[in-house]
Amino acid sequence: MRGEGSEYLLQHPRRKETALTYQYSIILADDHALFRKGLKGIIERAPGLEVTGEAGDGIELLKLLGASAPDMVILDISMPNLRGIETLREMKARHPEVKSLVLTMHKDKEYLRQSISAGADGYMLKEEADPALFAAIDRLRQGKMYVSPQLTDDMVMDWARTRRDDIHPTLNSEALTTREREILKLIAEGKASKDIADLLYISPRTVDRHRSNIILKLRIRNVADLVKYAIQKGYV
Repeated sequence: MRGEGSEYLLQHPRRKETALTYQYSIILADDHALFRKGLKGIIERAPGLEVTGEAGDGIELLKLLGASAPDMVILDISMPNLRGIETLREMKARHPEVKSLVLTMHKDKEYLRQSISAGADGYMLKEEADPALFAAIDRLRQGKMYVSPQLTDDMVMDWARTRRDDIHPTLNSEALTTREREILKLIAEGKASKDIADLLYISPRTVDRHRSNIILKLRIRNVADLVKYAIQKGYV
C-alpha cells in the first residue's frame, strides 16, 4: 500500500509524518462547496485519512495536482470549465499513481463506461456515499476497483475488470484534444470567444481556430448544431 514505508517518505520530503503516523491524503473536486464541506467532515472522522485540498472544477483540480502529491482524488463528473471525464484522462496521463474515485449522481452506465475508460479506479453514486464511502476508499487503497452495487451486475463487473485497457471509444468526441473538449463544453454553456479566451488564458483567435477544428472533426455544420451535440453527449 502506498505510503507505508521509508521509501515513499524519502520520495516525498514535504511530508513530515513518520511511517507509523502517515495520513492518507485526499483531494476533493466538486463544484458544490457545501457538498465538499460535508464530505470532508465525513472523511476526516476516520483515523489515517485527511483532505489536503479542494477544487471547484477540473482546471483547478489539475493545478492542485501539479502542486501537491495526494494519494487519491474524489471527483464528480459534472463540473464547470473541464468536466470530470476529461479531467480524469489528463490526471491519469500526468499522475498515473494517484487513485481516482468518481462520486456522482449519474446512474447511466454510459457515464460509468466513460469514467472507467478514462482511468477511474472507482465509481460511486452520491446516494450511497454515506454507508459505503470508506469501503470504496479501502478497496482503491488495496489496488482493487469499486463500482456502486446498483451498477454491478455481472456484465458490468466483467467489463470493468477485463476490458478497461482494450475498450475502443465510440463517441466522436474522443477524437478531440483536451483543449478542444474544454472549448466545446464552454461553447455549449453559451460563452463567447472572448470569455473563453479570458478563462483559458488564450487569444480569441485561438478559440476560433479550435472551434473550427471541432466542427470539422465532428462533421457538424454550425455552432447551433455543435451546442446540440454537446448537450446530447452530456457535456452540459
